[in-house]
Amino acid sequence: MLTYMQKPLDVQEKWYLVDAEGKTLGRLAARVAGMLRGKHRPTFTPHVDMGDHIVIVNAEKVHLTGNKMTTKLYRHHSGFPGGLKTATAQHVFQKDPTELLTKAIEGMLPKNPLGNHMAKKLRVYVGPTHPHQAQRPEPITL
Repeated sequence: MLTYMQKPLDVQEKWYLVDAEGKTLGRLAARVAGMLRGKHRPTFTPHVDMGDHIVIVNAEKVHLTGNKMTTKLYRHHSGFPGGLKTATAQHVFQKDPTELLTKAIEGMLPKNPLGNHMAKKLRVYVGPTHPHQAQRPEPITL
């Protein structure tokens, strides 16, 4: 038996709408990252971008369990001596509520050009409206 390998030209991309209201950050991010990779399809092929476009609304209504808002740290280093910058999840959330979801989901994708291409299919918005009505995203519950 031969293993079936999906060809990039045969992939049919769909648009999905996810409402993040009342969802836990990590659980939502894990499900969305899997859909961006295409792992929900029976023809999943690791080296092909099979993922769908995901639109997430109400990003400001996602929550973290426990006291992670005050203790979880996001770090970034510039590469220069003394260039470490640290911010709590609460600070990042107040500055841009979409950043928590985006960082969590992109951290679960492959760290290569294929993963970069998958990450471009993610759109996160504050509030219930989004500019992608023309693509007719299909609402799903995760």
